[in-house]
Amino acid sequence: MAPVKTHVHSGDVTELEAIIVSVTNEAHGVRSIELAPADGDKMPRWEPGAHIDLLLSPELERQYSLCGDPDDHGTWRVAVLREPESRGGSEWVHDRLAVGDRLRVRGPRNNFPLVEETEYLFIAGGIGITPILPMIARCEAARTPWRLVYGGRTQTSMAFTEALAEHGDKVTFWPQDNCGIIDLEALLGEPRDNVAVYCCGPGVLLDAVEERCHGWPSGSLHVERFRPKAGALDGPNTSFEVELDESGIVVTVGAEESIVDALEAAGVHVPTSCREGTCGTCETVVLEGTPDHRDSYLTEQEKESNEVMMLCCSRSKCSRLVLEL
Repeated sequence: MAPVKTHVHSGDVTELEAIIVSVTNEAHGVRSIELAPADGDKMPRWEPGAHIDLLLSPELERQYSLCGDPDDHGTWRVAVLREPESRGGSEWVHDRLAVGDRLRVRGPRNNFPLVEETEYLFIAGGIGITPILPMIARCEAARTPWRLVYGGRTQTSMAFTEALAEHGDKVTFWPQDNCGIIDLEALLGEPRDNVAVYCCGPGVLLDAVEERCHGWPSGSLHVERFRPKAGALDGPNTSFEVELDESGIVVTVGAEESIVDALEAAGVHVPTSCREGTCGTCETVVLEGTPDHRDSYLTEQEKESNEVMMLCCSRSKCSRLVLEL
């Protein structure tokens, strides 16, 4: 019998079969899993801010930020919060996965890269600490000044605090039950040059940070959302046409279906993952027409340019879009 091929490449993204080599309870409700390639090969390289897809079942895949060491090419590590209203992913990770289990994983992708800057201010809420961890390690290695303010509901719900505490006064822990909400006015009230602000966590925190960074130099703020912005997916749903430039195929998108669903029904596969406009997997170039952007991934400037759109959730403001597909 021919050996099973475990690595499938698609552009810069790899799909492979991995084996779970460790499972660790990092905090109340937070579990990390460490993955190694089942064929004994090395894991694909990645940079701070990257995430991977866990293909938990044929109908269930979820995205999680890599929170291990980018220089460790033998394993990947992710940490998962058990969501009170789980859509199935976090419950699966917490209740079903164990050391020795095999599952397919895809990645890495990086929608939240660490840009080069003179100084960094990291603001994390809850499980939003995961993409920040390798960023801090990279800053430490480069001896670049940084500071972290890390909030959570309670101290016991905040993961990786022991390792972070080793950085001394560079890290401020802000458990809400003892300290209230993070004082963003003190952190962000005075705009500064040459400081990159990185924020990841609940939507309410990201919204508040975005509001207070309006006066900061353009490009200072970098955020990653695990959930769509409130109201982002709302709006009138009408039918429209999508023309695929490379093949000339024209597909009608019904009022109650997404562009991705309409294309799949027509036999055209578009890579997608989150299906709610947060991961960037289905980003596609728009050649003609005006998209109705409903994603929580593109910046306001990118949306205004109408150069690209997310096919999993965004729609059209005109009768036909022409896409580079």
